[in-house]
Amino acid sequence: MKNPRQYALRWIRDAENTLRHAEQVFQQTDAYNVVCFLAEQVAQKALKAVRYLDGARFINIHSVSELIREVSQKRPEFLPLRSQGAILDQYYLTTRYPDAVAAPAIPSEIFNKEQAEEALRIARIIFETCQPLIA
Repeated sequence: MKNPRQYALRWIRDAENTLRHAEQVFQQTDAYNVVCFLAEQVAQKALKAVRYLDGARFINIHSVSELIREVSQKRPEFLPLRSQGAILDQYYLTTRYPDAVAAPAIPSEIFNKEQAEEALRIARIIFETCQPLIA
């Protein structure tokens, strides 16, 4: 990759935009499943930004916890975030697909405000840990 910082900047900017949208959805609706999913996406994008900054060429990982593990290989200060990343991992599929949750439930019915608040809190922590490295 010719300019890893520029590539990473694209990813962190998109993470910031997704965080802003997640916060708006949280303030304006009760679509807590959407908030949880967007929070998970914020963390994925921010961590991928760091991986690209550190020289990754292609990242095909969709687990926040696993991304933290990979980032931690060069940046061990990220390792304590892994358990929080695991919380976000549970929102990757279950927040979007009815067949990813026990019937007869659907994603829009099973997530609550507390889960959305926690997901946003974790997403902010991960974003705020990643963003200064790239900006």
